[in-house]
Amino acid sequence: MAGSTTAAPTVVVGVSGGIAAYKAVDVCRRLVDAGAHVVPVLTDDAQRFVGAVTFSALASEPARTSLFDDPDPIPHTRLGQRADLVVVAPATAKLIGKYAAGISDDLLTATLLATRAPVIVCPAMHTEMWEHEAVQDNLATLRRRGVEIVEPESGRLAGGDVGAGRLAAPEVIVAAALARLSAGRGPLAGRRVLVTAGGTREPIDAVRVITNRSSGKQGYAIAEAAVRAGARVTLVTTVDRPVPAGVAEVVRVGSAAEMEAAVVPRAVDHDVIVMAAAVADFRPKAPSDRKTKKDEGPPEITLEPTHDFLVELGERKRAGQVLVGFAAETDDLLDNAAEKLRRKHLDLIVANDVSRPDAGFDVDTNRAILLGADGGSVELPLMTKAALATAVVERIISLVGPAGDPA
Repeated sequence: MAGSTTAAPTVVVGVSGGIAAYKAVDVCRRLVDAGAHVVPVLTDDAQRFVGAVTFSALASEPARTSLFDDPDPIPHTRLGQRADLVVVAPATAKLIGKYAAGISDDLLTATLLATRAPVIVCPAMHTEMWEHEAVQDNLATLRRRGVEIVEPESGRLAGGDVGAGRLAAPEVIVAAALARLSAGRGPLAGRRVLVTAGGTREPIDAVRVITNRSSGKQGYAIAEAAVRAGARVTLVTTVDRPVPAGVAEVVRVGSAAEMEAAVVPRAVDHDVIVMAAAVADFRPKAPSDRKTKKDEGPPEITLEPTHDFLVELGERKRAGQVLVGFAAETDDLLDNAAEKLRRKHLDLIVANDVSRPDAGFDVDTNRAILLGADGGSVELPLMTKAALATAVVERIISLVGPAGDPA
């Protein structure tokens, strides 16, 4: 069984040969400060950018650099067995390719293949490499195997270029590591939670869409709160925001139909579904596959209803599953929310008046009323969206019950 038996979790920090290797020093220090027992493993190429002595001085034990210059005859196996978590930062295209292909030609790749501990891979490379189909295919393979990917940021790269591919900030990487280490230890341990976020986009023509003002902030905050509570979280999103640390699966969608195709098949495998996304009620009936030119005059747009798949989820809800909806209203807040709660067979609905400037779209605060299927209601004061997310997750915890038991 993977993992240490000591109180401090053992984290193997793998460093491969990219210019971002210097940031791994900060990752190492932050993990030690957070109470982890850190074992650095450097590839030969990594040592072209930063020395092993630096890591040895900051980590919990000396850095490892070789399969063969080690007193332990099988260092990769021992490291893999000891590890509670393996974090690779930075992970180059070369390292990602070898890991995906099962090639172990150094201590780091051998350790990756020898461990049963969770693995977090933090890519860093130039934009052209990051976007290459082979790299993306390799990352998809790793995700399918359960590897968590902390995606790179956009910004200044080596050589003065600017674009996607810069290693995620050390604090983001460490947050992901700590979230993974705490997984399975909170009140939602053993539970799977699916959260939707953002506003859908319905095409008018090849370039124009009908959408809404949802920023996705509340959905992302709920996903983060669920991770902190120990859940394995799937996030289905329409927005390009930094993914909360510890989210197990991210599915990016655009339209209501795409969201439905992502959510409905996954619903049966999840204990909790939180529909925080603003899914369009209507879409253009006959979108054009070409751009409508201005000199053609204003187009006539006929709308048709989208399929309200939340109703379908409520009708198919299995015993013990908790279904949470949102009611963003401008009029008759309580009446509209209560009707939606009943009609969609929800267990909980979060109702908020989006006409208020401090609780609508794009702001960091919210105020809401939580209505339950049992007839109870709780009116929450103005608070941050993170605080509201915590309140919603606490209510979910009270509904879902212990893992393995129906609510």
